[in-house]
Amino acid sequence: MVVINKAQEMIMATLFVLGCFLQTVQAAKADDVALAWRPTSPFRDELRDLGVAGLIRDDAEATALVSTDFGNVTVAAPAAVLYPSCPADIAALLLASCARSSPFPVSARGRGHSARGQAAAPNGVVVNMPSLGRLGGSSTASRLSVSVEGQCIDAGGEQLWVDVLRTALAHGLTPRSWTDYLHLTVGGTLSNAGISGQAFRYGPQISNVQELDVITGLGEMVTCSKERHSDLFDAVLGGLGQFGVITRARIQLVPAPTRARWVRLLYTSAAALTGDQERLIDVERGDALSGLMDYVEGTVLADKGLIGSWRSPSPSSSSFGSEPDVAARVAKLAEEAGGVLYCLEGALYYGGAAGGEPDVEKRLETLMHELRYERGFAFVHDVSYMGFLDRVRDGELRLRAAGQWDVPHPWLNLFLPRSRVLDFAAGVFHGIFRRGTTGAMGPVLVYPMNRNRWDSNTSAVFPEEEEVFYTVGILRSAVSDGDLGRLEEQNNDILRFCEEAGIPCVQYLSYYADQAGWEKKHFGPAKWARFVERKRKYDPKAILSRGQRIFTSPLA
Repeated sequence: MVVINKAQEMIMATLFVLGCFLQTVQAAKADDVALAWRPTSPFRDELRDLGVAGLIRDDAEATALVSTDFGNVTVAAPAAVLYPSCPADIAALLLASCARSSPFPVSARGRGHSARGQAAAPNGVVVNMPSLGRLGGSSTASRLSVSVEGQCIDAGGEQLWVDVLRTALAHGLTPRSWTDYLHLTVGGTLSNAGISGQAFRYGPQISNVQELDVITGLGEMVTCSKERHSDLFDAVLGGLGQFGVITRARIQLVPAPTRARWVRLLYTSAAALTGDQERLIDVERGDALSGLMDYVEGTVLADKGLIGSWRSPSPSSSSFGSEPDVAARVAKLAEEAGGVLYCLEGALYYGGAAGGEPDVEKRLETLMHELRYERGFAFVHDVSYMGFLDRVRDGELRLRAAGQWDVPHPWLNLFLPRSRVLDFAAGVFHGIFRRGTTGAMGPVLVYPMNRNRWDSNTSAVFPEEEEVFYTVGILRSAVSDGDLGRLEEQNNDILRFCEEAGIPCVQYLSYYADQAGWEKKHFGPAKWARFVERKRKYDPKAILSRGQRIFTSPLA
């Protein structure tokens, strides 16, 4: 439970005044949240007199910065932004909302990399999570603490994974599971799942957490784990921010490698690619390829533009070799293959705790012999372990320089059962994609994961019918006029195709227009019932993350 001192009482009083003011404003406005309110001068004076004016901003600049997210598709303006100095400030905010007859929405925002409103608080208060550790005299570094003996790291929910990695590597350690993009917050990815090419072996990031500090929608500050308050622990992991704000996570560490042999191999058929991927991730069979790669992903190259995706270097870059005709050869191969190629992307770690160079050379030799890629189209690049994990950052910086990072991102991420992935490839990659012009608008990922590395007790939803399921990430950007509408319609075509073909799919980084969509299309009856039960227990007034439209009013 929350323990509140005099300073916190003052903050609570201030936030309660804010809540009362919000109630007045909300009563006077319709549900249109595109406009933010502006408090009167006496209200500003009251905040200043109480000594906490630095915690809350309600000006147009502050609210505009948090009115949309990385998806840049939906707009939901908050009334104010809280800049907490410590977790207790967030608890006070939630208590203030709970105290009102009509609670105002609250959402935690780290990097705002959600795509469809998870970080939004329409007409409510957005919590600026990066402020934790920056105010009150502490530093960001003080929110990261490694236990070498315990092989774990305590990380504030606002901390970036890239900083978690740097801090752990300083002790020769590393987390086991990652996202492809490291400049996201710990709390943000744990509220979804956190997946990448290492999930086949270690599961998503939510499978590698030992303990959490959470502030529930009731304003309670709770430390939870599998052994202590396990229901809250499971609810929050993959819980889409619906049950609490993660302020600290204890993450498992292992001895770190130092280098990565980055491998990219081109294929002309989905069957050959997926067959090889499944051999690589089958770590228990004892196949010649079993577990040889430490990282396994794949990319669909559906046109010339996608070959030069922002996510990774293009075939003409040094990462693909020094031959000047690489791009031309790849284009010719694509033409011969009917316009669609596949790329197996993987890495073999070595150095440090992961064995020496002779071992990685032997593993690489086996891979090149066993895998069914197109001979002559193997590209190997040696990089640091840190450089490999943070490789997407270079693409981000290129897009920022070109003014193409902060554009709409109508992403569609799906989980598919293994038995239907080839049907999906035929209908989408060789059908829907070929009928439309996709252009150079972002990567399309496809790779498998092992179901037994996922915990069905968490709130994350994934296919459970088969031992292997695939993720398909269609990660496009709308860079020109008309792109957004066209790409969203193509996403709808893909979903309609799956429904008509009877291909069961689950959205990851999900979005549905209303609660009925979440209940029927995402969760299903049993999981929805558990989700509602947990919501009623930890956020009965539906204060948290209303922007997703899962719950928009208090539960009975």
